[in-house]
Amino acid sequence: MATYESRVTAGMITHNRREEALRSLGKISSLPEQPPIILIDNGSTDGTFDAVGQNFPHVERMRGSKNLGAAARNLGVQRAPTPYVALCDDDTWWAPGGLARAADLLDEYPHVAVLTARLLNGPDEIEDDICRALATSPVKGREPLPGKALLGFLAGASVVRRDAFLDAGGFDSRFFIGGEEELLAIELAVRGWALCYVPELVVHHYPSQQRNSKLRNFHVERNRLWVAWLRRPAVRAWRATLSAIRTVASDWRSASCLVGALAGLPWILRERRVVPADLEEQLSLLETIF
Repeated sequence: MATYESRVTAGMITHNRREEALRSLGKISSLPEQPPIILIDNGSTDGTFDAVGQNFPHVERMRGSKNLGAAARNLGVQRAPTPYVALCDDDTWWAPGGLARAADLLDEYPHVAVLTARLLNGPDEIEDDICRALATSPVKGREPLPGKALLGFLAGASVVRRDAFLDAGGFDSRFFIGGEEELLAIELAVRGWALCYVPELVVHHYPSQQRNSKLRNFHVERNRLWVAWLRRPAVRAWRATLSAIRTVASDWRSASCLVGALAGLPWILRERRVVPADLEEQLSLLETIF
């Protein structure tokens, strides 16, 4: 029996993936929680915006003139009328009951800002490899948590506390998509918020075939350097830089990542703020494990 979930909004971003978006919206619309749904169309040119309006008139739609990447999620979180927001991709959807359970946990643990779900891929529901890494996270929580403490999260498979997300600045538009979660996770941790992995929550993922893996890998490597330069102590930032330089020596394709990262130095130097020592200790521990 459907019961309206008044605590969680499902916010989905999409760009030129009409069929994937329609499929995922169909799954989310059929959830027993019946959450409010907001679609943020990142400048699609394939008719996604109109198709969603025709097939799902109950979905609130927002459309940008260009692809904002992950920063488009900020628009959905700002618009959401609920205290919690499920960050959805156009190729993911939540399992029945998961959003209500996530809301219960966030109600129960007011110091938690992000809950990341277990990710199951494709019709065979194969657990994503990242889940094993999340389940063995060495991060130590300061207070009781409903799952494993983290210093990162999966943007397309997480529920966030709206006020904490917005206070931390949301996703930086300069990072686009690919490793964009790392900086936001750090900003939340600096503010005293906890993040955790809760495998009882499940998100289904049918990876889209319409993806630019090369561009995403570029962003992941570039953004990793940007985070090191922005928030890590000089020694760690220098080590990350040397590692990138060594990679270029053996793989010329990585040169574009380094060049792209260097292009951000002017604003990085203006905005650089090193994390507190206790948080840096946890970040360093993660580097030794993974």
